[in-house]
Amino acid sequence: MSDGGSSEGTFEGYKQGEDISLSSYGVLAGAFNLLFGVFLLAARLAGRSIPERVDAKDIALLGMATHKLSLIGSQDAITSPLRAPFTELREKESPKKVEEEPRGEGLRKSVGELLMCKFCLSVWVASLFTYGLVLAPRVTRLVAALFSVVTVSDYLHQAYKALMKESSN
Repeated sequence: MSDGGSSEGTFEGYKQGEDISLSSYGVLAGAFNLLFGVFLLAARLAGRSIPERVDAKDIALLGMATHKLSLIGSQDAITSPLRAPFTELREKESPKKVEEEPRGEGLRKSVGELLMCKFCLSVWVASLFTYGLVLAPRVTRLVAALFSVVTVSDYLHQAYKALMKESSN
């Protein structure tokens, strides 16, 4: 029985016997917040003020770009070399998409989980785009526009594919 004083004892009731690395998740959360602190410091040193609000058009642009980049980062075969140190290939579903699982344990496994999860990765991508909007707005909008155009193109491809399938029935 745990005395409740150690972190293992404190978290054991939460884990329910699952292999969950809460300390590694804490490290990732700390890194995310450290990145935010570095951004705030960089903005101050560069004399950039934090905007009172972000325009709806920038939210839409960055949102579409974040959607696409988080999918590319978490699932595309072309970005698998970036995930490979933290993941293991389970199956190549198509020339474009791979199915992976995290490997290792501790921080390595937690980073693998982060890199495989499009929803988790999108928070990091969105933060970087948002920081870029303050520090280098022209470059950030250009990069975001590129990924947003690809997002629109992908949805048009899917719509075309569905229409062709429907017309052949």
